[in-house]
Parts: sequence; C-alpha cells; structure tokens
Amino acid sequence: MRLLLLSFLVLFSCSLTAQSLTGIWRGKRTQGSQGCFPEYFLELHITWSNETSMMGNAYSYVNDKQFTKVNFTGKYNPLNKRMVITESAVLQYSVPANCIPCIKIYDLIWSKNGAQEALLGDWQGHEMGNNTACPPGKITLNRESIPTFPVDIFQNDSLLKLQQNLKLQNREKEVVQTLTIDTSNIKIELYDNAEIDDDTVSIFLNNTLLLHKKRLTDKPLTVQFSAFPNMEYELMMYAENLGRIPPNTSLMVITAGKKRYEVRLSSSEQKSAVVKFKYLR
Repeated sequence: MRLLLLSFLVLFSCSLTAQSLTGIWRGKRTQGSQGCFPEYFLELHITWSNETSMMGNAYSYVNDKQFTKVNFTGKYNPLNKRMVITESAVLQYSVPANCIPCIKIYDLIWSKNGAQEALLGDWQGHEMGNNTACPPGKITLNRESIPTFPVDIFQNDSLLKLQQNLKLQNREKEVVQTLTIDTSNIKIELYDNAEIDDDTVSIFLNNTLLLHKKRLTDKPLTVQFSAFPNMEYELMMYAENLGRIPPNTSLMVITAGKKRYEVRLSSSEQKSAVVKFKYLR
C-alpha cells in the first residue's frame, strides 16, 4: 500500500510539472561562426501539453522585421526534466537574402529557482529545403507572461483550409458571460439546450475555427485548449442554421480544473453568443 501511494505521488508530481510547461518561453539562441547571426532571440509558444508531449510555435528573430515562425512538437520526460523539441513546417519567414532558415531540434532541461522557471540546453539542425547542417549552438529561455509575437490557437490543417474559404455573415457578438479561471487546462462541452431539433453550429476561439457545422445533440461537442496566463480568450458560437425551433440554443459546460460552469447560449441570424475567459496564474 505504501509503495502504491508513493508511485501515485510521483506520477501526480510529474503531471503537475508537465502541465506547467504550457506558456511563453523567451531568451537567446546562439549559433556557431558560420551562422547568419551569432545570436538570436528565441520565443517558444507551447500552446498544448500533457504529461509527456507538447506542441506549439517557435519564433527565432533579430527584430520584429527579421524572424522565422516554425511549428514544433516535443516530448518531455518528467523524471529527468528533459525536453526534446522538433521543428517541422516553416510557417513564415523574413530574413536577409544571404540567410536560410534552420529546421532545428532542441535538447533542453527544465529547472526552477524560486519563482523563475528556465529551459537550458543545445540545438542542432539543417537548412530549410536541404540537408546542409546549420552551425549548432546553445539555448537559454525563461518563462514569460507577455509574448512578443501573437499567440496562435492550435488548428488542424483541414480546418485551416476550411476557414480560408469561409464567408461568414456579419453578426453582432453578444457576450453572455466572462469567466476568470485559475488553471490553464479548459474543456468545453456543448449540448442542445432543449428539444434536439437539428441545431447546427460552428465554434471559433479567438477567431480560429475549431468546429465546423456540427449538430447539437444530447452528446457533447468538445473543445479542449490550454490557456496562456493573462491572455483573453473569446469563444463564439455561430449558428449555421436555427433548427426546427428558432433560435439556435445550447448548454455549454465548462470544466476548468476542479471548477465547473454551466452557461446557456442562444445564437441567431442576427447575433452570435460569446463567452470570454481569462486565466490568472
């Protein structure tokens, strides 16, 4: 029994550490003498994480005019606090003509000294479009509360393509409720609020499409996301139709840590229901 309790406590402690990785990390990235610049700023947006995995965006920049934005995924070992991040698609870049963005792999260790959290380690990589190695270097990052670059909401490729071709009606936004929460992990479930009458909705988070033309029933439509500290989030329910009994109504159940909220929403062809969130750490 004692061994079982000890194992549970170890796993629980590891889970807390992994969850805390979501957020903004900013600092410096150095590069060897053959690199385009000897030193860059680096900002990681870990937009989603669980006990062992993560994903987000990385910004390497000299200033706000010269930067690269890259997607990444990562693995985390809560026992030794080691994180390996692998960059993938280059989403955007603006660099001098003689420079080529690097696709990088980071090998980092998480540490905490008082209230300050840090990620320290090395990186290596290859040039975008070929296998030529980039001069490797060091990385030093600290957790920050305010980003230099806008924070994206994670969206899969199919929804991204859908949103690029969407033509929404211009509707008034009605803020139904504003919630202040004390955890980064948020789950939202949407049900039909009354008789199931083929109400169909699309769901946007900070203007990013997360659910498209989904029918409300007695089984939940679910959206989960990791909130960044001090950042405002706006979830909008856009009515694609009004069902057989107008207007389009739903019950939203919000689970934030141990707290649970219920909000009733109503959208029509004139207005869209909105719930706002803010995570205070």
